[in-house]
Amino acid sequence: MRERDYRAIPTKVQRYVWNRLERVRHVVWNSQAKNFILLALPYQISAVLTALIAVGYTKLFNAAQHWNHTLIAKDPHMILLTAPLAFVASWWLVRYFSPMSGGSGIPQVMAAVEVAKDEERNDGSWRFLNVRIILVKIASSIALAFGGGSIGREGPTLQIAGSVYRTVHKLLPPFWPKVSRKVMMITGGAAGLSAAFNTPLGGIVFAIEELTRTHIAKFRTAVLSSVILSGMTAQLILGPYLLYGYPKVATVGPSFMYKLLAISAVCGLLGALSCKGLLLLDRIRRSIRSWFPQLLFVLALAFLFALLVLTFGHATLGSGDQLLDRYLFDPAPTPHWKDAIGRMLGSVVTMGAGGAGGVFAPALSSGAAIGGLFGHWFGEDRGELNMMILGGMCAFLTGVTRSPFTSAILVLEMTDRHSVIFQLMYASMIASVVAHTLDTKSYYERMKNRLLDQFPGIRRGEVEE
Repeated sequence: MRERDYRAIPTKVQRYVWNRLERVRHVVWNSQAKNFILLALPYQISAVLTALIAVGYTKLFNAAQHWNHTLIAKDPHMILLTAPLAFVASWWLVRYFSPMSGGSGIPQVMAAVEVAKDEERNDGSWRFLNVRIILVKIASSIALAFGGGSIGREGPTLQIAGSVYRTVHKLLPPFWPKVSRKVMMITGGAAGLSAAFNTPLGGIVFAIEELTRTHIAKFRTAVLSSVILSGMTAQLILGPYLLYGYPKVATVGPSFMYKLLAISAVCGLLGALSCKGLLLLDRIRRSIRSWFPQLLFVLALAFLFALLVLTFGHATLGSGDQLLDRYLFDPAPTPHWKDAIGRMLGSVVTMGAGGAGGVFAPALSSGAAIGGLFGHWFGEDRGELNMMILGGMCAFLTGVTRSPFTSAILVLEMTDRHSVIFQLMYASMIASVVAHTLDTKSYYERMKNRLLDQFPGIRRGEVEE
């Protein structure tokens, strides 16, 4: 009996050890799974919230633009009333409720990412991304849209998305597994661009190229999941749309690339010059400290914008979507030099007034106007004309952002013209080289530095209350 019990000891020990190991494995596996779910949940919630807000914002923005286009079509001189009212309302909302909601919104996201710290007491990113900014950004940009301002909604959507992600991060309870605040905000920028333009690849590339130089491996899962969720949620509501879908393009030979070279160089140069104008007006407005002289400056820009509309036509109004539709899809479009000048100057004057609004869409329409004008001069057929228009869009946007990959991928996704990817990348590359000869830094980079300079010491984590 004793001998049988003695021989059974190893079996009992083994069973005990195996049971303990199984329990440990079960606990560890459950803990890892739990942490993975908890780490992913804030990104997923933020992505859905971003998409819902972006969809509502898009509908309001488009309705405001449509109202203005309808009004001005009936009586062009109404711009003399709508522009001053809209410019002043947009400026007033920003100045008195949330100064950091002014402008594009992308420099604010870049600034927040740069100064973000995981220690709450040393984190200055809240200045650039918060709930108040969401509300003022939407109200200010829609006010400009009502007045016909030459702005887009993509930059504001990025700052709105970054604010959503940062707010969700702030609401996480103390027991939650550690989530990087910086990665949350980078991911918010990518999700915002994806929801604004229905361009998931563009959102990912923008996060890598513009918002951070960190290796993608550190945040690839967060970015991918957020971009997918925000894009799918937006598609669920708006449908699987393309912003400028399926323009006709031609098969071109090597000789065409010289024409594209000329368009890209001109667009890159003019894009960089437009940024110089934006920065100059921003510096002048900021130098005016008192509210009344600044109000007079905004009113002067408003009347200048109205004069541009009356001089160069309705193409100056809004984000430029109508111009793009006409240039890309009309059977026989007639590009005119007034369209190009109106689009470029209208965007500079509108953004210089200090309201909220994006420069992506105006840059795309400005590049399209220039590309279309060159194509008209060269006497190209419909397919080649569209190639020049798409190349101009990529090149002008690159001149503004200095993000050639993002520009090419965005235009590719918005038009679904994969057959011309090499031409789009070529146009972006030429524009990037030309723009860098004029200024080594992008408009976003310089605006980011201006924002950070307002808070000395913020880069070192010295956050004032």
